Amino acid sequence: MYIDAIENKLRGSFDISKNHIINGCSYELFAKYHLRNEKYILVKKAVAYAFENNEYVLLKYFKDFDKNTYHNCTDNLIKSVNSIVNPSNEHMSSTISGIIVTENIIEEDLEYIKNAVKQFRYNKGFAFGFKGWADIRLILVSLNEGLISANKKGKEVKEVYNF
Repeated sequence: MYIDAIENKLRGSFDISKNHIINGCSYELFAKYHLRNEKYILVKKAVAYAFENNEYVLLKYFKDFDKNTYHNCTDNLIKSVNSIVNPSNEHMSSTISGIIVTENIIEEDLEYIKNAVKQFRYNKGFAFGFKGWADIRLILVSLNEGLISANKKGKEVKEVYNF
């Protein structure tokens, strides 16, 4: 199955949990990756500066997908930023990859959804950027149509979700 293949691809770098609930929305796959860099002076306890970069993957599966479901899904992704991201003085960036997997996109909504995914943008700064920022990558995978569509940020990792 597609979700198992994605889990295997991510397993080497991400901490993975299945059936994860964020703000009342259940995701089939939740993966997180944390990177921390720091510079210290002479001893490791004397940290001059540190910064963290985080990446999260939220994969949601739908049997059928229409434009109302699309809007609900993107709204849930935007709301998840406040639940997942923990801005601090050391936080630099967090990227949330919202992966929508569907068997079938309703035919009359197909063009609308493809365009909406490509045009989707979300960026949020914390404390004017002093506590970092968060971006959302959005990738739509339609198994029956053989379609993978991504927003501008999502194109960075689109190949990972290819089937």
